[in-house]
Amino acid sequence: MKNPIDILELTLSQLESKLKDMDIAGYRAKQIYSWLYRGTLDFTEMTNISKDMQNRLSNRFNIANLKMLESIESDDGSTIKFLFLLKDENIIECVVMEYSYGNTICISTQVGCKMGCSFCASSKGGFVRDLSTGEMISQILTAKSELSKDTKEYNIKNIVLMGSGEPLDNYDNTIKFLKMIHDPDGLNLSYRNMTLSTCGIVDKIYKLSEENMPITLAISLHAPNDSIRRKIMPISSRYSIDDIFKASDHYFQETGRRITLEYALIDGINDRYEDALELGKRIGDYGFHVNIIPINEISDSVHRRSSEDTISQFINVLRDQNINVSRRRELGTSIQGACGQLRYDYLGRYVKRLKGE
Repeated sequence: MKNPIDILELTLSQLESKLKDMDIAGYRAKQIYSWLYRGTLDFTEMTNISKDMQNRLSNRFNIANLKMLESIESDDGSTIKFLFLLKDENIIECVVMEYSYGNTICISTQVGCKMGCSFCASSKGGFVRDLSTGEMISQILTAKSELSKDTKEYNIKNIVLMGSGEPLDNYDNTIKFLKMIHDPDGLNLSYRNMTLSTCGIVDKIYKLSEENMPITLAISLHAPNDSIRRKIMPISSRYSIDDIFKASDHYFQETGRRITLEYALIDGINDRYEDALELGKRIGDYGFHVNIIPINEISDSVHRRSSEDTISQFINVLRDQNINVSRRRELGTSIQGACGQLRYDYLGRYVKRLKGE
């Protein structure tokens, strides 16, 4: 018997081809796709497929190679975080957030992260491996399945690639993922409802601009100049802010999608009046939108959250320079909502259990 294939790795045409090799009519592929992307992750629950075919499919394919380890809901019910165990026993997480304009899921693209940003829990423990396209899709479908158990079908309107990992460092799998969830036979999600966050891998930003996928690009900037940025983001030794801005502007010119600059305020590092003034001047006429993010403090880190007065001052200085700026709505603080936090905490608890602490 051949090793089972992750069915979520397959495009519709690829699935049709696999079914043809099994002497199964190609039209069955659309039926299966329809079940999968509604969140049905068991062939035996696909009621318009015979039991014999269900068994044949189960022997040939796997669905959603994820096992839920934990799910934690915020006190106000607006956010739920899932911790998943992969087939190779690595751990990833994703977050579902409810907004007035629709439900949003934030997924991971790698196990760990190699970018090494000092304020981010994703980098704690280093990089393990890339996630496959199927593992990215599995996060969405498994979350949909879990959230649909006690209610009607749970709809996801927006996809955000801001979880653990650097999406552009896992470029090919990320692009395939975006195209598959855009497919009308998949989630049929508009590219305009997808956001990709990157620390600024310049050559991949240029490459992304040629993909004809007008997704929203969010740049994790977090500093007004290269000197400060190098202290908290090792990637800065490879790409300057000027290079990132040029690549981002090229992306805007090619796609028409306005760039968001993510700026996590860290007490005493990048949150001074002078930093806000320099940032505003540096943005100049680019037309970027700045999203201010008060950091979620993580254990084993020297970084602390800026005070409310400092946060307000920073935003006001940008507004006085006519910069488009907003403060990110803080969801999931009570459930370790920042990327990598829950995974990092879980691994810490696991190590303590092994030590008998």
